[in-house]
Amino acid sequence: MIKIGIVGKIGSGKSFISKKFGYPVFDADKEVRKIYNNDITCFKKLNKLFPKHILSFPIKKKKLVNLILSNKNNLKKINKIVHPIVRKKLNYFLIKNKKKRFVILDVPLLLEDKLNKKGYIIIFIDAKKKDILFNLRKRKNYNLKLLKKLEKFQLSSDFKKKKSNYIIKNTFKDIDAKKNVKLIIKKIKK
Repeated sequence: MIKIGIVGKIGSGKSFISKKFGYPVFDADKEVRKIYNNDITCFKKLNKLFPKHILSFPIKKKKLVNLILSNKNNLKKINKIVHPIVRKKLNYFLIKNKKKRFVILDVPLLLEDKLNKKGYIIIFIDAKKKDILFNLRKRKNYNLKLLKKLEKFQLSSDFKKKKSNYIIKNTFKDIDAKKNVKLIIKKIKK
């Protein structure tokens, strides 16, 4: 099994590109949403840590956003609880898909959390700043302050590019995305 890690800035189109591969995708953001909605143990831990803020289950995203914006250390505390659960889900995904030729890992903090193991193929998704902003503003939960806080936890784009095996210039056009993905898959198969 070849593991392909997709990295890039927030809003660069990592999930958009990941879906174009046509192979199983581990979407860490989606898994985090499921954890907040379904994992009672996670809720209890967060409730114990933030009893005045995390009051009801499922966990409301707005409460988490307020916590993160009110104190920069809160994101670290939340991640300490949530990230180990995401890692377990990632390991289960890899076991479940071990017979697949490729798996795609859409994990925003793949490099930051040192989840990339030796042998992973890393693809950096590059996009123009104006396209990223346009893409982000379309999201229903768009919050510029929150995005700036989250970006501080990410490694620089230059560092990620250096660590990457390939770079895809994302135009957010379906035809371009499919063409770029097809070219990379062809190179990997050689």
